[in-house]
Amino acid sequence: MASIMVAVGLTIAAAGFAGRYVLQAMKHMEPQVKQLFQSLPKSAFSGGCYRGGFEPRMTKWEAALILGVSPTANKGKIRNAHRRIMLLNHPDKGGAPYVATKIIEAKDLLEGQAKK
Repeated sequence: MASIMVAVGLTIAAAGFAGRYVLQAMKHMEPQVKQLFQSLPKSAFSGGCYRGGFEPRMTKWEAALILGVSPTANKGKIRNAHRRIMLLNHPDKGGAPYVATKIIEAKDLLEGQAKK
């Protein structure tokens, strides 16, 4: 019983020393990390997202932006993009119903104008 208590105590002490070492190492690396983030281009953090809202009537360009495909994409690419995006934004998985509606509207608009 005493040996288990000693082993647990040594493990906790080792974890404490390791944590202290990591915190001290991070303090010394902070200026280098900050410099690294400042040297990266600003577009690396923008995500390439469209920052505007939805048009009152969806256009082909807006539908292509929503699905992330070319406005001249074929039906197969449109369906694959729709499936991928709906899996991420489905209301049953926590997505917004309005966004899901817009994704479906974009698929319908592009599929109606796409070639096989």
